[in-house]
Amino acid sequence: MNNFLKRCFREILIIHKIRIILLLFILLFSVIVKGQTEADSKDISLTYPLYSQYLQNGLLVNPAFAGARGALSGFLSYRMQWMGIPDAPVFQTISLNAPMKNDRVGLGIMGQFMKYGVTRSKSIYASYSYNIKFGQGKLAFGLRGGVDLSNTDYTGIDLSDPGDPVFLENGKYILPNIGAGVYYYTNKLFAGVSVPQFLSYQKTGTNGVQAYHRFGNYSFLFTAGGLISFSDFLKFKPSLLLDYSPDKAKKLKQLDINGNFILADLLWVGGSWRTTEGVAVGIVQLQLNQQLMLGFSYDYPVGNMSSYSKGSVEFIVRYEFGSRISAANARYF
Repeated sequence: MNNFLKRCFREILIIHKIRIILLLFILLFSVIVKGQTEADSKDISLTYPLYSQYLQNGLLVNPAFAGARGALSGFLSYRMQWMGIPDAPVFQTISLNAPMKNDRVGLGIMGQFMKYGVTRSKSIYASYSYNIKFGQGKLAFGLRGGVDLSNTDYTGIDLSDPGDPVFLENGKYILPNIGAGVYYYTNKLFAGVSVPQFLSYQKTGTNGVQAYHRFGNYSFLFTAGGLISFSDFLKFKPSLLLDYSPDKAKKLKQLDINGNFILADLLWVGGSWRTTEGVAVGIVQLQLNQQLMLGFSYDYPVGNMSSYSKGSVEFIVRYEFGSRISAANARYF
């Protein structure tokens, strides 16, 4: 009985700590944000990178993933979007995440570098997760904070009116943002929901930009999946990702239905169907040794974009430092 009471007391303390952390972030949120309740026609559309191999680095979509791999996990990706279209987006990502010694806390850091048209932008975010045992798995609460930096250089644009004041100065901003998420995972399934960015950005003048808060602009990212083992040699991992925004004209921004066959815990072959864009994705990944994974994906536009784009390609490298994760006893989530 005493041991049971002690465990209950510890869990109450954990929940209390989580509430304190969330309260601190809400207070920070209220300090840096000027609350607004209506959409502004001067909103700046945040270019949040679109990935096809996010399943190999959940930190891309949910800060609560930090530390879930059970080792110091490094991740690199390079994506060329909409090949064949001039000045199409190019995304590069680097991240690290790891659990701390007590395994309850996970930390992560991620840098994203984007180039599209005459705009160059960067995002640098740190993530924190707190894990508790829940049933047969772990329930993680995550927070992230960082800055978005953007620079739009108008000097290379041919203008019909060179004196247009909108294009006389380059558009630059450095603004903070925060996000949060919840993630549950076991050896057989995972599910999570996150809001990567609580803040929206809007123009205040010719080139001024400020952050503000509006619930309707949130992007809710829902992810879920499982593992079906047919044998030690063959496994199947179905999953989905849903991106939903309450008040946007296009509420369902993205819906991916994914499926990957895993052969001998070494070769991953599968694909995705992005229903909202009419894009078919082919994915091949190799777990070359106990720590190193390489991946390649190709997005083929089936819908209207097929007339303009040759598709998108993405390369990834993931390396697990240490020997706690091996191809013979792989972590699938």
